[in-house]
Amino acid sequence: RDRQCGPRILTFFLYLSDVEAGGGTNFPRLDLTVMPKKGRALLWPSVLNDSPMNQDGRTRHQALPVEAGTKFAANGWIHMYDYMTPQQTGCN
Repeated sequence: RDRQCGPRILTFFLYLSDVEAGGGTNFPRLDLTVMPKKGRALLWPSVLNDSPMNQDGRTRHQALPVEAGTKFAANGWIHMYDYMTPQQTGCN
């Protein structure tokens, strides 16, 4: 929030592998767990629409343990402002 790039407004998460058991992404306040499946993608907001400087607590999430197999995934974060320039100049 107080960083030059502003708050993280969106999170993109992509499952790169299938998992035999476990390994879901859980959103406790939404009573939702998304299980890994190769190619499945999630996109969720990190802030409130009407107050984008404030975090949306409903999308707090946790990675559940992988019980069998291996989980590979990739994520990307979209910030309100330019992220790269402050990172490159060490002004984060």
